[in-house]
Amino acid sequence: MEQQRDQWKSKFGFLMAAVGSAVGLGNIWGFPYKMGMNGGFAFLVIYLLLVAFVGFAVMLGELALGRKTGQGAVGAYIALSKKYTWIGYMGVASGFLILSFYSVLGGFVGKYMISFLIEMFSPGAAFGGMGSGEFFGAFINNAGGSILFHFLFMIITAVIVMGGVSGGIEKFNVVAMPALAVMLVVVIIRSVTLPGAGAGLAFMFAPNFAAFKEIGFFNVLKTAAGQMFFSLSLGMGCMITYGSYLSKKEDLEGSAFIIPISDTLMALLAGLAVMPAVFAFGMEPTGGPGLLFVTLHTVFTEGLTGFIGSLFGFIFYFLVLLAAITSAISLLEVCSTYIIDRNTSAGKSSNRKTITGILAFIIFLIGIPVCMDGLGGGNIIGANFWFGKWCFLDFYDLISEGIFMPLGAMLMSIIIGWVIKTKVIKDEAEIEGNKLKFYKFWEICFKFVVPIVMVVVLIGQLQGFGIF
Repeated sequence: MEQQRDQWKSKFGFLMAAVGSAVGLGNIWGFPYKMGMNGGFAFLVIYLLLVAFVGFAVMLGELALGRKTGQGAVGAYIALSKKYTWIGYMGVASGFLILSFYSVLGGFVGKYMISFLIEMFSPGAAFGGMGSGEFFGAFINNAGGSILFHFLFMIITAVIVMGGVSGGIEKFNVVAMPALAVMLVVVIIRSVTLPGAGAGLAFMFAPNFAAFKEIGFFNVLKTAAGQMFFSLSLGMGCMITYGSYLSKKEDLEGSAFIIPISDTLMALLAGLAVMPAVFAFGMEPTGGPGLLFVTLHTVFTEGLTGFIGSLFGFIFYFLVLLAAITSAISLLEVCSTYIIDRNTSAGKSSNRKTITGILAFIIFLIGIPVCMDGLGGGNIIGANFWFGKWCFLDFYDLISEGIFMPLGAMLMSIIIGWVIKTKVIKDEAEIEGNKLKFYKFWEICFKFVVPIVMVVVLIGQLQGFGIF
């Protein structure tokens, strides 16, 4: 049974969806805290170089594979050769596992947003006089509350994906992404005008490479590479899937530049929203993963205080929630598209709403243990359940971001650069008369730069997770 494949209604809609996929917790949460732990400016320089020489190329490759084959992650690799099927499965599995813990973190953000909304009109009703660390600890050890917000986040994500590509994902992103940018600017204006905020700006932009000596160049490199890769939604099938809905008239090369640049800009804006405030209130930028939920909570409750603090807290966590949802819908779409494409290839009809609902429920179930182990601290499930080394979130992250994503991207670049040759990408990009202006640059990246960097990322990730 032949089914008409959905397409984006407009180039702007596609770009907003693709940028939305890239812009998520990786930007608003991951980028500021990893920058804070890795020397600020030194991290930023390495990150920008990696986007230029790796991010652009992998983005182009994934968009081109998706559009050329008209298939999601698995179908695209099957179309190249059945022996590559397992690479596509790694992408789908990555999206599946990431969303199972990503939605839990998204639920945390929703909890904070609602709490600040309550505090605006009833001071003390949500936080009950608890300090930032105490409030966060109480929430992550409340398995029932975590599961509830995890469930609500998955419901929102599923409903949007059920609407389809143009009717759900595109419609949401063309509103959400501009709204997110506007709210981020509002927070930035307040952040950079705080007394002492200049130290945060200097930390980000004043040339300083001391981190290479103190932390180690390789450590900064692997952290920046991992962040860049995760932030751009590469290696998890998202851009292959979104590329499969692209019209042949769209400029692939232009999109391969616009999406990473927009994502990087949003990451920098997130840094501008966070770092000046952190320094203004005398806090440490090396707060780590707790920066979003503990340090910034302190900024809003003790630094700004009162109604204004609660207002900016609400605005900030609302924009983080929007960013989380735009990425989550792309992850769920990867999984749904795989089933829909498989059924279509077998001549079966597919009900998008049913498929999406079933997958969302399974992902919700797999994410429940993340809610039950207190993020590794031990709760209903004991501390570091997996081999005494990893909590559920870390174990899911090890498999997906630690192994499958960098391995998949490395293999994709080798296939494009050395097996099917980069001319396939060139032919696809120029199919409607568009000129691939930087073909030689792409060829060098696919053949040499991306594989080498992906090996570094893979080794760095395995070391970071304590494999060796």
